Amino acid sequence: MPELPEVETVRRGLEQRTRGFTIQRAAVLRARAVASPTDPAAFIEALQGCRVESWSRRGKYLMADLSREGCDAGHWGVHLRMTGQFLWLEQSREPCSHTRVQFWNPAGQELRFIDTRSFGQMWWVPPEQPLEAVITGLQRLGPEPLGPDFTATYLRQRLRGSSRPIKNALLDQAVVAGVGNIYADEGLFAAGIRPHSPSGSLSRTRLEGLRQALVEVLSISIGAGGTTFSDFRDLTGTNGNYGGVALVYRRGGEPCRRCGQPIQRQKLAGRSSHWCPNCQS
Repeated sequence: MPELPEVETVRRGLEQRTRGFTIQRAAVLRARAVASPTDPAAFIEALQGCRVESWSRRGKYLMADLSREGCDAGHWGVHLRMTGQFLWLEQSREPCSHTRVQFWNPAGQELRFIDTRSFGQMWWVPPEQPLEAVITGLQRLGPEPLGPDFTATYLRQRLRGSSRPIKNALLDQAVVAGVGNIYADEGLFAAGIRPHSPSGSLSRTRLEGLRQALVEVLSISIGAGGTTFSDFRDLTGTNGNYGGVALVYRRGGEPCRRCGQPIQRQKLAGRSSHWCPNCQS
């Protein structure tokens, strides 16, 4: 599933390509791609004629501000889920079998949503209605890891008394928004913390080290255009470049790039975790 750096890479691509994009027409090829309104025809009607003003991100959610003839036309929300991706086409062409939604501007340029596994979702939020009222997943998100509210003090308070592994806590979007399997592993390695350490046992000093490590790892990955291990692509179809420099993720059994010890791999809450038994304690 795309994580914060991948979604931020998509947001920047959408901002660059579609700011000022007027949706002259749209087509929904898979009804389940639209979560609200439940009728795809109503979704199309709501977005046709709208101009995309700007894109924002909250966790792994993308939101566009819409206008129509200078007036507020609500918001367009997107979650890529596991395999969703946008593709920008200067000239429209026949859709592939995994194309779910298409948008065209008056010049014939196309913004296409492709989703192999069909878990991605879109929403239209009417004007003056809170985003969280329609995109209900926004209600439970914790602070942004790159924002001012994500501090060691916050983590200490949030995790106090918890016995669950710190890796599991980092994957909880209610604890921190946007972090997933890749960057939890990489951040814990950079902080020198084993993924199965009880989250409530970590000192404020170690939590500050973890916060700094996550910020650094996420920032580096955003600069590299995210990570591609299987499906992620940006709007031009280009792979993310961070995967080639990952220090532990998907490197089980390989030598640690710092100390040479074999990287360990273990299932935690159904997810694979990777760590170095020498560099992490």
